Amino acid sequence: MTKTIFYKKTVSSKGRVKYTPVYEYDQTLLDSFPKGTHLVMVYPGGTSKRYNIDPNYAAMIAAGRVAEDAVCDAIAESQKLKPQKQPITEEQRDLWRKLAASFNRDDYPLIRPAAIDAAEAAVKAMIKEAEKLMTNESVKAAFEQFLLVAELSKKENN
Repeated sequence: MTKTIFYKKTVSSKGRVKYTPVYEYDQTLLDSFPKGTHLVMVYPGGTSKRYNIDPNYAAMIAAGRVAEDAVCDAIAESQKLKPQKQPITEEQRDLWRKLAASFNRDDYPLIRPAAIDAAEAAVKAMIKEAEKLMTNESVKAAFEQFLLVAELSKKENN
C-alpha cells in the first residue's frame, strides 16, 4: 500500500524554502469497496455509489438512479406552495390551536419531505416491486433476455 504525501511550499522572510506535509492520500484505501456487488455512477460534479446490490437488478437500479433527478424535479414542481382558495375559518383556526397545544408548542408547523427523500423512496419501491416480480419464472426469463439484448446493444454502440 503506497501513500502519496502532499507538501506545502513556504518561504520564510529570509528567503528559505521549507516544505511542510499537509495532506496524505491513499488511493487504495479511499477507493476500496467492501465485499459484494456494487453500482458506481460517475457524473460531472460527483459520484453515486450503491453497495451490496443484487446483480440481477443492476440495470433497473442504474435506470432509477439516472431518473432520480427527473423524479426529484417533478416532485419538487408538484410540491410548490399554492395559495389557498378560501380563507381559514374560525373553527379551523381553533382546531389548529388545539393541535398545537396537544404537542406543547405555540405553533405546530407542517413540513414536506425533501424531494430527494421521495425520489429515493420511489427507487426503493421500484426495487421491492421488481423483487416480487422476479419470483415469476417468465419474468426472470424475460429479464435475462433483456440483459442479453442490453449487453449486445452496448457492444454494438461502442
